Amino acid sequence: MKIWLDGGLREAEAARVSVFDHGLTVGDGVFETVKATEGRPFALTRHLDRLSRSARGLGLPDPDHDEVRRACEAVLAANPMPLGRLRITYTGGHGPLGSDRGDRGPTLVVAVAESGRRPDTTAVITVPWTRNERGAVTGLKTTSYAENVVALARAHQHGASEALFGNTVDRLCEGTGSNVFVVLDGEIHTPPLASGCLDGITRALAVEWTGAKETDLPLDVLERADEVFLTSTLRDVQAVHRVDDRGLPGAPGPVTAKAMRIFDERAGHDLDP
Repeated sequence: MKIWLDGGLREAEAARVSVFDHGLTVGDGVFETVKATEGRPFALTRHLDRLSRSARGLGLPDPDHDEVRRACEAVLAANPMPLGRLRITYTGGHGPLGSDRGDRGPTLVVAVAESGRRPDTTAVITVPWTRNERGAVTGLKTTSYAENVVALARAHQHGASEALFGNTVDRLCEGTGSNVFVVLDGEIHTPPLASGCLDGITRALAVEWTGAKETDLPLDVLERADEVFLTSTLRDVQAVHRVDDRGLPGAPGPVTAKAMRIFDERAGHDLDP
């Protein structure tokens, strides 16, 4: 396995990042996960644009998109696989053992791991913890992911693949690594960005391609929605057949099935929409 680290390809076993890297010590970093099919990344331009937005939100310099593209191309060429999870990580670089940032410049790592196609349906749970829709890093895709690790572990303990959060005012927000959509009376709805959810790449495409509405939704909408589905880079559009103890028989329902079909068709025709 070869990865890209600060300017070139390295054997994974020989690649080293300082133990004083701010991404490790205080989670001062941002990242993107990009789906790669037969060595071709999907929606890379959108991912790079969001990487820059997240970096600016942390006060990091803009990443060099040309370098990141070269890194992605090199890593995918060096590690051929049918379906890959391409991970771009960009951190504050070497820094002190505190929140102050150092002056040596950022660290860039690009790596890939093989992935499998997700099932058509999955189970989710809700968790008692909240997203802070008014936080300093709300909407940024940062490496500070411990809250998601804890929530996802609880989901796995309950036989689910994802955990869904409400926000501080008890509105539906997002999953640990996905956006959530509900179907009410035949119409597709998803929480607005003001809820505190991440501006997901797949979410944005699903809204654009299906006509889904951005709607402020109470968390308990999950108890009455006709259909529920998730979107994310590696899930694409994935139906939900259980929310907590509530079954959704027949998933994917007709609206979700149409959304899945539309996404597959549109994504198949344009790798960089």
